[in-house]
Amino acid sequence: MRELLRKLTATTALTVLLAWTSPAMAQSDAFTRSLAEAAAQDEAVATFYRYHRYQPLWTGPQDQARRHALIMALSTAEAQGLPVKRYDPADLIALAKAAVTEGDRGRLELAMTLAYLSYARDVSSGALTPKKIDSTIVREIRRPDPAVLLAGMATTTSPEAYLRALLPVAPEYARVMKEKLRLERESPSMIGISAAKLSPGDSSAAVVALRDRLIELGYMGRSATAIYDGQMQRAVQRYQLDQGLTADGVAGGSTIEALNTPPDERLKAVTVALERMRWMAHTDLGARHIWVNQANFSAEIFDHGRVTFQTRVVVGKSAADMRSPEFSDEMEYMVINPSWGVPRSIIVKEYLPMLQRNPNAVGHLQVIDGRGRVVPRGAVNFAAYSASSFPFGLRQPPSDGNALGKVKFMFPNPYNIYLHDTPAKALFANEVRAFSHGCIRLGDPFDFAYMLLAKQTSDPKGLFKEHLDSKGESAVSLDVPVPVHLVYYTAWPTKTGMSYRRDIYDRDRKLFEALTEAGVALTEVQG
Repeated sequence: MRELLRKLTATTALTVLLAWTSPAMAQSDAFTRSLAEAAAQDEAVATFYRYHRYQPLWTGPQDQARRHALIMALSTAEAQGLPVKRYDPADLIALAKAAVTEGDRGRLELAMTLAYLSYARDVSSGALTPKKIDSTIVREIRRPDPAVLLAGMATTTSPEAYLRALLPVAPEYARVMKEKLRLERESPSMIGISAAKLSPGDSSAAVVALRDRLIELGYMGRSATAIYDGQMQRAVQRYQLDQGLTADGVAGGSTIEALNTPPDERLKAVTVALERMRWMAHTDLGARHIWVNQANFSAEIFDHGRVTFQTRVVVGKSAADMRSPEFSDEMEYMVINPSWGVPRSIIVKEYLPMLQRNPNAVGHLQVIDGRGRVVPRGAVNFAAYSASSFPFGLRQPPSDGNALGKVKFMFPNPYNIYLHDTPAKALFANEVRAFSHGCIRLGDPFDFAYMLLAKQTSDPKGLFKEHLDSKGESAVSLDVPVPVHLVYYTAWPTKTGMSYRRDIYDRDRKLFEALTEAGVALTEVQG
């Protein structure tokens, strides 16, 4: 905090140091030459200054409001979880202090422009390119156009408002920022519930520590009780619900582990969450959409900012080639009584070795040729083929035991990922539900279908049942495609506080390491 205050105070120094520039010197030949030479490294910047005849954007006597707004924004970049070293205002201030000639001012002008563009890009669309860090994060990032950013800053009447508008507008962003501030102020000494399990009726020093922790997190009001009473049980249940734990009101191993998680570990999750939200800053989350949070094992339908449907999901196993990817698309239709075309990777890795040992194995699957025709198993010598040469496909026709259940929901994408029913209902009782080959299995697929169809028919259940009862495979289009977002948030705000989840795919760790390498630094937790 002291460092931040130091940088903020330096804003005045920058303003004063640049005040020597007189109107007559605002565009000297030396300034123009210096700026043109420096700007040549960036085509968008060079084009902007050429078009504006090398008029300064930051360093002229009329530019005080812009440079003040920029330095203020850069001085608070650390609080946003951004790599402030990319655009450190202290460096700009040092350049300003050293500026003596008009050539120096030209180089300072460019430095401020590059710092502005770098900050604007990071704060509005993220500091990382995620697919370079984890190949399963395939989200397309909409980067701002530098020409638009420069034109916007040049023409705005309120530079401070223009810079604020670059931040994600989703209300959750501000709430995660608030949690970041809370964690930075949290005392590590409050953490330390030394018990394997605490149950209603218990009375001990560990119960007092549990009580104090729940009060600190806002799940209980002030209390002096040392007994695990009904109030504490209800508070534990609310906490468990928020954290995706079994809400039995008993503080078992998972609950105590979550409560004892150090603030700096939570800060890492929150910092990564802010970065993820910046990747989606230009996504209209006010419109109807489907939100699948893989880390929360849940799928929700949102209508105008309100959850109108929620169900548990099963996501991909935590294995290199089975993790569910992150991306956004549009759901276009559903298939009722679907057949399952077995993915090539599953065929050659799992089923071909079984068929080579026993041609009658996996009898529920049909062998299909390249034209989609069923091939008798007796006509195929499975032992004659390798994983690369096997020319057939496998398909499971519609049935009660079909791997896709009775319905699948399609948003055609290069990753062959979709949402679907499943006959393996027992898996939804697990806290950690990572069991699939990558697709998303829905706990309540029929109700999910009804909610989607309710926008285009007065009898969604009747329409769905009509297709279901036919026993044949059929597609039902959605009159209006629905955006679907497959996300991975291990930290997300709830009505009562913050919800934290396990980093089942190890993505957060990799992203935080990349942010650290880029220059993001955690504010030291207060002791």
